[in-house]
Amino acid sequence: MSQPTWRSYCQTIGDRAPLFAAIREAWDPDVALYPGSYVDLSPSTAIPSVTYVDTDRRAARFFGDADLVASELSGRALPEAGADVTFIHQDYSTPLPLETSSFDLLISLYAGPVWDNCREYLTPQGLLLANASHGDASLAALDPGLRLIAAVQHRAGVYRLIREGLGDYLVPKRPEAADPQTIRDRGRGIAYTKSAFAYIFQLV
Repeated sequence: MSQPTWRSYCQTIGDRAPLFAAIREAWDPDVALYPGSYVDLSPSTAIPSVTYVDTDRRAARFFGDADLVASELSGRALPEAGADVTFIHQDYSTPLPLETSSFDLLISLYAGPVWDNCREYLTPQGLLLANASHGDASLAALDPGLRLIAAVQHRAGVYRLIREGLGDYLVPKRPEAADPQTIRDRGRGIAYTKSAFAYIFQLV
C-alpha cells in the first residue's frame, strides 16, 4: 500500500479546509489539538499551531516528512496558518506529553472518545469540535461544563456554521437514550430530531 498523503486522503473524506477556515474566522483559535487525526492536515490550513496525535505508522511517516507536509500546505494555508505542525505517535487515551489547559480548540472527528480522554488539554472557554459518529458529540451535549455554540452543516462540499436556532439541535428522538454511560458502552452517538455534520461546544 502506498504512503497516504493529505491530498490523497481528501479523495476519501473530502477537503475539510473550508470548515477550519470558517472556525478561524468566527473564533480565531491559535492552538489546536487533533487526536486521531490520521493524515488529515486540514486544520493547519487555517490555524497557526496544530498538534496531531495518532497511533498509525503511516500517519507518523507522513508527519515525519517535513518537506512533504510543507508542500501539502503550500498555496493552501491562510496567512499565519501552518506555522507549527507537531505530531505525537501515541494513543490519545494515554497521558500525552502536553500541558493541561493549553489548547484553544480540541478536534474530535470520527476518532472515538476524544472528549473523555483529552478534555484536560482545553483552555478555559476553549472550543470542542465534535461529531456524533462515536458518541463524542452526544457526550458533549450532556456535559454541564459545555454549551453548544454552533452546528456545522455540510452539503455538496460546503460547510456552514449555524449559530442561531441551536435549540433545535441535539434533541434526542428517544430521551431515554441520552444516558452518558450507555453512549460510552455502545461507542456511538444517539439519534436526534435534527442532526448536523458536527457541533461546536465551548467550555463554560
